[in-house]
Amino acid sequence: MKIHSLVAIVSCYLVVTVFTSCATKKELIYLNGTTNTADAEFKWSEMYLQPNDIVSVKVTSDVPELAAAYNISPLQQNALQGVQLQLQGYLVANDGTVNIPVLGVQKIGGLTLEQAEKQVQQALIDKGYLKNPVVVCRLLNAKFTVLGEVKVPGTYTFYENNLTLLQALGLAGDLTINGVRKKITIIRTENGKQTYGTIDLTKNDWFNTPFYFVKPNDVIIVDPNTAKVKSAGVIGNPGNLISIISVLLSSIIIIKNI
Repeated sequence: MKIHSLVAIVSCYLVVTVFTSCATKKELIYLNGTTNTADAEFKWSEMYLQPNDIVSVKVTSDVPELAAAYNISPLQQNALQGVQLQLQGYLVANDGTVNIPVLGVQKIGGLTLEQAEKQVQQALIDKGYLKNPVVVCRLLNAKFTVLGEVKVPGTYTFYENNLTLLQALGLAGDLTINGVRKKITIIRTENGKQTYGTIDLTKNDWFNTPFYFVKPNDVIIVDPNTAKVKSAGVIGNPGNLISIISVLLSSIIIIKNI
């Protein structure tokens, strides 16, 4: 009788373990129930320059020789990568300023890249340095960090003005099978303030939220699911525990029948 009771208890445990460890299809598939949203309003994201950003400022004009004085390095050196590329830019100071050769100090902190381009361009015209200057600004050290249940967690650098959350997760190798798709946490520091957001990747209602696009210094956290947490806990891997219980039950039954 005791053996039958023990078998019943173990059977119940096995059933509960199986059902709590299994994930449904809706929990694994991105953008469930997505419909045609071709006519939906869509807004591109703007990146605002802030202290410690490294910005490339390239100036050209009708007379290349005159424009060269405002550039850190010759314009033809456009094949640099990584740290070498960052050394060709300007570090935005804590007060939001950069010091451009000849032109002097320009306050670009809090501006978008387009606004910074227009400000430098107008300063060159107002001071009579160049007649038809063209200014191109690019952020050289934009980066984001992905932690948790992705295939390749780490910090990544990007040069696009608009990088989506899905693209960022793709750079990290996508979520593992143990990643919780219904709760992606984004920590964002912008304009001296820290904000938090939670995204459900199985839906599409976050497309027009501030967290659709990744911003510089974002931290993306993917939580582990219940099965992964259990396997890392005191109980250990449920599969191993089931094997041990099965061996114990078999041993009890054999001893009982001897």
